[in-house]
Amino acid sequence: MLGSGCLDSATGSLSYGTTATVNITSDKYLEAIPYQPPYPGVIPGSYNVEMFVPRGYWMVSWFKKEFGLQEQLRSAELDVAPELLFDDLLRAVPPGAMGLILQPYWSNAAGNTGPEAKGAIIGFGDVHTRAHVYRAMIEGLTYALREGKELLEKRSGQKLQRLRVSGGGSQSDEVMQITADIFGMTVERPHTFETSGLGAAIAGAVGIGIYPDFHTAARHMTHLGDSFSPVAEHHRTYDQLYRNVYSKMYNKLRPSYKAIRTITGYPH
Repeated sequence: MLGSGCLDSATGSLSYGTTATVNITSDKYLEAIPYQPPYPGVIPGSYNVEMFVPRGYWMVSWFKKEFGLQEQLRSAELDVAPELLFDDLLRAVPPGAMGLILQPYWSNAAGNTGPEAKGAIIGFGDVHTRAHVYRAMIEGLTYALREGKELLEKRSGQKLQRLRVSGGGSQSDEVMQITADIFGMTVERPHTFETSGLGAAIAGAVGIGIYPDFHTAARHMTHLGDSFSPVAEHHRTYDQLYRNVYSKMYNKLRPSYKAIRTITGYPH
């Protein structure tokens, strides 16, 4: 993340790709999780400190395969991507998914959990549909990223003031609004969701001398797109669910996860 003239360590970057991540840039070596080193930044002397959800927005593909036949058939008729039609599911369900809470550990869990961690969905009732499952999935991914953001703030000693979101999942306005509501912060979307390619282009432009430094290149080659502000009522709901339910799920379910691993050998 680049500011005007210096590293912008108050901006958090969320990537909604196959792996969902939240990271900050620091001019100091910093391990968010002990023995999990940061990535060297493209700017000399900088580090990218990252927390991640390994399966991330791959889970949308999982949902499409297992539950999204209706959208796949409609997408062929309308000549649009099936994922765009999933926004209708998000709009059909209120914030909090009527009490359905999902922990998104469909693969090896985030770095702050043990290897036994597994995914979980709790709170099922007879009112719930696949739309509730989909919204709970998106909300669960965002809860996990908020957890990562809070750990980064604790380790760095600095509160984030801004959030920028990129990656394929950020193309959804509904997902962006859920992000703003869960984090309780305005989130901004760059003019392109393919920011990895843009970052490589910026590095190339500096390397061949088109721009004298990264800050100048970023100023000329990037600009913000849409922004999304939190809805106070929705944030209150999410904040209570996050603090009182989601943040306690892993420790409460961990003995069961360990038992599952011992009995079945899964996950390996």
